[in-house]
Amino acid sequence: MPTTFDLSGKTALVTGASSGLGARFARVLAANGAQVILASRRVERLKELRAEIESEGGAAHVVAMDVTSLASVQAAVAQAQAEVGPIDVLVNNSGVSNTRKLLDVSEEDYDFIFDTNTRGAFFVAQAVARGMVERARATPPDRDPPQARIINIASMAGLKVLSQIGVYCMSKAAVVQMTKAMALEWGRFGINVNAICPGYIVTELNESHWETEGGRKLVQMLPRKRLGQPEDLDGLVLLLASERSGFVNGAIIAADDGFSL
Repeated sequence: MPTTFDLSGKTALVTGASSGLGARFARVLAANGAQVILASRRVERLKELRAEIESEGGAAHVVAMDVTSLASVQAAVAQAQAEVGPIDVLVNNSGVSNTRKLLDVSEEDYDFIFDTNTRGAFFVAQAVARGMVERARATPPDRDPPQARIINIASMAGLKVLSQIGVYCMSKAAVVQMTKAMALEWGRFGINVNAICPGYIVTELNESHWETEGGRKLVQMLPRKRLGQPEDLDGLVLLLASERSGFVNGAIIAADDGFSL
């Protein structure tokens, strides 16, 4: 029997949507019927993506969000719900990194990474989940609550320690545990919380690195000596966003071509 992912009638919020994987996730969700809410600090980039999605027949909305500011997160989620309606799917994607040996990590380096990757991801999920829980509690006792999905974008660096990005690895390992904790507490409200741990994926933010000597050496260390493309995550994101993932909760899924083995 053919399997398709029809997200018609669903509303999906994607953080970090102004570039890279976030922009790809938004395009794919919209192409499969979801109306998407694009969130990041770079609003002009979001408007360009919205125009692209609308030109292809999709529906998109823009909210400004700085995930390192709780007030900004709460205001953006409230705006999205007021303008678009309840959020069915969250793709919790915002993330940053830098390269430092652990002895060289400053307080500013540490806070820069954890404020976005861990603290920011937590409070975005919390803000969205509050609305999801309210909907579940308002559901009559004889009916199942609406299905809701939270997809946290962690990293294979949360599963495998890598040299010189130790703090990034720590922050993404925290996202892995955060995902499990959320799945445990929120599952009874019809909220499925899962994490994707991508490996090395080519985006416009890192594509020049793979042409350097260091980048080429790293590729040769990978199991199949190749990099992933953003579209390699399409099927996984669509599955976890759809109602076909109803029995998948608390899963930590590596999408890294075997690198974390």
